[in-house]
Amino acid sequence: MTEARLPGVKLIDPAEFGDNRGFFMESYNVRTFAKHGIEHVFVQDNHSLSVEAGVLRGLHYQLNPKAQTKLVRVVAGAIYDVVVDIRQGSPTFGEWQGFILSVANKRQLLVPRGFAHGFCTLVPNTEVLYKVDELYSPEHERGIAWNDPALGIDWPTDKPVLSEKDGRHPVLAEAENNFVFEG
Repeated sequence: MTEARLPGVKLIDPAEFGDNRGFFMESYNVRTFAKHGIEHVFVQDNHSLSVEAGVLRGLHYQLNPKAQTKLVRVVAGAIYDVVVDIRQGSPTFGEWQGFILSVANKRQLLVPRGFAHGFCTLVPNTEVLYKVDELYSPEHERGIAWNDPALGIDWPTDKPVLSEKDGRHPVLAEAENNFVFEG
């Protein structure tokens, strides 16, 4: 496991065991993750399919008390995965970091509470699985504009395929946000 530049974000490279039949890996093991400080109790698994390259989902988060930690991985295709620190008072508030997750590299990303999350598909027919430690709550769901100029995220496309809802998110400076950095 590798600590990302943004505090609390972790890039995970699971051990893979391969032979002529294919491979085996543990994508999640509570003991292994706990050894690396990941002790979240995941309560829901989500699975998305994006049929086109350039599909952008995000930037999403849920407000407290229904905030979610996410454990993200790709089981088909590839994504450019982005996290944004939205914890007010954080030394890295408004900073973002991007990662390539793919079926080939088998990497996973831990996105802690207090971070907005989004991804853009790099190839057609990309499938993303992610665990969350809080159930989905529509009344707590929020988002930030994918193209907020103050963030300056370097997405792999200028013309993403967006949902109607993702096309209407406010910029970070105007988004409802109840996360506070607890340093």
